[in-house]
Amino acid sequence: MKRFLALAAVLGLSVSATGSIAAPTTYDGILFPEGDVSFADEVVSTTPGSPAPTAGTFLDPAEALGPPDYSNPNGSFSLGRGGEIVVKFTDNSLTGSGSAAADLHVFEVGPDVEDTLVAISQDGINWLDVGQIDGGTQSIDIDTYLIAASLDVFTKFSFVRLIDVAGEGGQSGTTVGADIDAIGAISSAAPVNTVPAPGAAVLMISGLFGLAMVRRRKTLV
Repeated sequence: MKRFLALAAVLGLSVSATGSIAAPTTYDGILFPEGDVSFADEVVSTTPGSPAPTAGTFLDPAEALGPPDYSNPNGSFSLGRGGEIVVKFTDNSLTGSGSAAADLHVFEVGPDVEDTLVAISQDGINWLDVGQIDGGTQSIDIDTYLIAASLDVFTKFSFVRLIDVAGEGGQSGTTVGADIDAIGAISSAAPVNTVPAPGAAVLMISGLFGLAMVRRRKTLV
């Protein structure tokens, strides 16, 4: 395993919490060490706001999943005034960093600044409020909230809930409410109740070694 980690480092790659190879990615200046695996994968539920958005290209909650990909006129999900969305990480989980570094990042797009209340959960039933994003793209350090709740800062969470702040921002329009493009775990861990399988990573050693040798040959030529 040490040899595997060393080879990954030489190639500028990282090993994710699940034991797989991850290429770090940066979106809007925010580094996600585990790459695109860091983003929410599944829509659990939505509660339409009132009034609800009417623009057809902003009504699909799946637009809030995966890496940020907003491109006008589509690519995000409008919550509606006071609306809600709950998403789940399936191939990773959100955790704290053990420091003041940001752990969770919400990509909210559009010309109107629309605030959103944020909560996280291990089971999708019991929720821990972790503050509010004030429109735009914004990060949250969840460690402070975990400590206040007497939880270990490395507790793993699978669910994130966003609720549009009804009294803020535009109160009507075709895309009323916060417009969510992506939700990413900057501090990412293995999925809840899942133990990384180092054996799977070891199987990649030969491939990594071969790639390293090819790069070395190119450098020597």
